[in-house]
Amino acid sequence: MNARGRAAVSYAVVLGVALAAEFGLKGAISDSSLRQLVMTGAINVLIALSLNIINGMAGQFSIGHAGFVGVGAYTAAVVMANLHQAWPGDISFARSLAVVPASVGASALLAAFFGVLVGLPSLRLRGDYLAIVTLGFAEIFRLLIATASAGDSGLLGRLGGQNGYAGPTDQGIPQYTGPFWVFGAVGVALIVCHRLKFSGWGRALRALREDEIAAAAVGVDPTRYKVTSFVLAAAGAGVAGGLLATMHDGSPITQPDQFNFQASFDAITMVILGGSGSVSGATLGALFVTFSIKFFEYLQSTPSMQEFRAANPWLDLNALRMVIYAATLIAVMILRPEGVLGEREIWEKKRS
Repeated sequence: MNARGRAAVSYAVVLGVALAAEFGLKGAISDSSLRQLVMTGAINVLIALSLNIINGMAGQFSIGHAGFVGVGAYTAAVVMANLHQAWPGDISFARSLAVVPASVGASALLAAFFGVLVGLPSLRLRGDYLAIVTLGFAEIFRLLIATASAGDSGLLGRLGGQNGYAGPTDQGIPQYTGPFWVFGAVGVALIVCHRLKFSGWGRALRALREDEIAAAAVGVDPTRYKVTSFVLAAAGAGVAGGLLATMHDGSPITQPDQFNFQASFDAITMVILGGSGSVSGATLGALFVTFSIKFFEYLQSTPSMQEFRAANPWLDLNALRMVIYAATLIAVMILRPEGVLGEREIWEKKRS
């Protein structure tokens, strides 16, 4: 089978899985909180894959990825809420076929625009200096919304300030995004990132990462590849944010604190833990971070742990949970400093 045939089969499989998830996930998982966890894990995979383009393949160091996610989340929330108000009706899968592409598409475009703005300084900056620029962008975005007075006539005031955006009538954001869109987007992202990594574009990007001067000497344009990597990563983060803000069983309010430095740090952890530059590694890292945190929270709520806490009131279980989580990350980094997979993929044999 040729490359086009394999690509067609891959996309057909993604479509089948997405449709199965749309109509079967609720029956398979009756608990809405568990469904939310599964879909959040899938969206975190999308976030990690997009950041992996910058931090893994391009060798840049962005620590403000949550800013792009936030741009996408607010954009999709505003577009979807206004579309629902202009076109009232029941939230259904059929209606989502028109509403979700428009909302998430707008979030990808606006996030990509900001990716250009942030990517341009990367032509002169690298390492810690570039990290400061990306962090500054994310914090400026978050604080501009958080400090705006809710109810002001300006654009920022209409986003709800610290209380969050709940639609033009404060009735909540209509949640059109079901499992079909979430798992479909993740499946497409996996295919695209894999093809990018092993394409000529991906090899040129990794050449710039290893030695920019040598790569430029053989015809690789640093300006084009660096800015393009930021645009692609930002667009992917924008899609993830749009899905997160409008997904079924999620919060109908988008708040600025969802996109703070902790969110960016979690995204970095996902990429580094799984292996920078590895598509499957970023996927595993995202799933590990998502479910390990919830696993510790579940242990904390068990009757035995509650009894232990009652017998030891001095013990702060929330702090202990984060200590155990941090210790787990430290142990993995000591044993596998290159990440679980390094740069290889899970189906590749380990190089000797």
